Amino acid sequence: MMTSMMLAAASAGTAFAAPEKPAAPEKAAKPENSAKSEKKPAKPGKSSVAGIRTVFLPSTANPLVALRVFFQVGAVDDPDGKQGLSSLTAEMLGKGGSKARTYADVLDALYPLAAQIRVYGDKESIVFEGTVHRDNVARFADLLADQILTPRFADDDFTRNRQDALDYITKTLRGNNDEDLSKQAMATILFYNHPYGGPSRGTVAGLNAITLEDVRTLYASHFTRDRLIVGVAGGYPDGFAETFVKRFAALPAKSPPLAKLPPLPKQKRNRLIVVEKDTRAYAISIGRALDVTRKDPDFYPLTVARSYLGEHRTFNGVLMNQLREVRGLNYGDYAYIENFIQDSWTTFPLPNIARRQPHFEIWLRPVPPHNGLFALRAALYETDKLIRDGIPQAGFEATKKFLMNYSNLWAQDASRRLGYAIDGVVTGKDLVKELQSRLPKMKKADVDAAMRKHLSVEGLTIAIVADKGQQVADTLLSGAPTGISYDTAGTPPEVVAEDDLIKRFPVPIEKENVRVIPVDKLFEK
Repeated sequence: MMTSMMLAAASAGTAFAAPEKPAAPEKAAKPENSAKSEKKPAKPGKSSVAGIRTVFLPSTANPLVALRVFFQVGAVDDPDGKQGLSSLTAEMLGKGGSKARTYADVLDALYPLAAQIRVYGDKESIVFEGTVHRDNVARFADLLADQILTPRFADDDFTRNRQDALDYITKTLRGNNDEDLSKQAMATILFYNHPYGGPSRGTVAGLNAITLEDVRTLYASHFTRDRLIVGVAGGYPDGFAETFVKRFAALPAKSPPLAKLPPLPKQKRNRLIVVEKDTRAYAISIGRALDVTRKDPDFYPLTVARSYLGEHRTFNGVLMNQLREVRGLNYGDYAYIENFIQDSWTTFPLPNIARRQPHFEIWLRPVPPHNGLFALRAALYETDKLIRDGIPQAGFEATKKFLMNYSNLWAQDASRRLGYAIDGVVTGKDLVKELQSRLPKMKKADVDAAMRKHLSVEGLTIAIVADKGQQVADTLLSGAPTGISYDTAGTPPEVVAEDDLIKRFPVPIEKENVRVIPVDKLFEK
């Protein structure tokens, strides 16, 4: 639930800016009389029940019911010096007790229902969700509503959840998850002095500064009806959805306005952060701010370009095929045009994590050190070639066909359909429906034009997790070629010839835009 001055600040652990302080919360309004609006079936996104936006997706043949309680609250709402407060507050609701039950009692009550309450969040969203058999939906709804509406806020729950967050930062992120470490290190530089810059779960100093009273205060001021969307999908009984939503009329009506975001970071020169730690492989992330959201027509041809370049955990992408299949560099290589968090063990993105300011990102899973900088150059070489030459006609047609089918899998069950429908309310567009509508009419020229307008291999933020950080930085600064070493013989001549181009592909970086930082200095403040 970020030029040399910027990089110097990052190395000191101060690259995590808080959003502007919100105005004081308004006095809670009394629940609205919504009887008139409830005469008609509620429509997605309409404040049709107790002044609360709703998404109802009935499916009478489905024996399961999915519930989602979505709040437009996240790391952007964290006060200065208390980074992680929003995430910790969400954990206290989802993984803490209610006034009626301790957290252990909650788990005991969920067990016979074969259900769980899952809570997750990001920079601008917090979601509580679960799926249960319709025979058990009333009892599950009671438990879920109690967690959110009557939290226990017990000292032992607070201590446990805060320690879990600290352990994630200091042990998981810094210690044994280099892939996420490179992504988050890249974000600290790309989004320097921006609320997207720090980990959503907080920083070490921020978490240590948070008190239980801070949690209570943020809950009272930000978990309000104007930031809420309640979703119900599946085979729920008549009247259930409206009754469930009405329970949330007990929340205050209004919160402070949504946090104002700084302008998108604009950089013309490449920047490099090398995170130095004891590791056997280089984890690499590359990012660039992107001024396109789901409401923009160009987002959809860019989605085709992204999929062709590197669809997450599939062999549909050029990066995956050229870096992994042809050259055996690593396990996987992907590209994104908005925030991406994998949904558990699936290959699909989590819904309900959309941001108002997206970014373009390339993620290279760990590469052996002797091939690490070649892999970086190979990813940039393939991206530059795609932007410069355009998407091949055959690749365009194949990717369109792939996405027409694959995007349906993103919403393959009631909970995921509900998630994308809620995203449609928040962003103005249901991604899956938009793709199904736009892809058949899209032309290759649309993709080429969108790429050349919005993508570039200049002005990048590059993050590398490596054991010999200064050596990596010096090699890139020198501009010297960085080749590939194959473990087996018999590499095709055409691949060897292209390797000779790739190892010289320019990655211009100036010394003042480079920072080497020990891993234990990251995410401190």
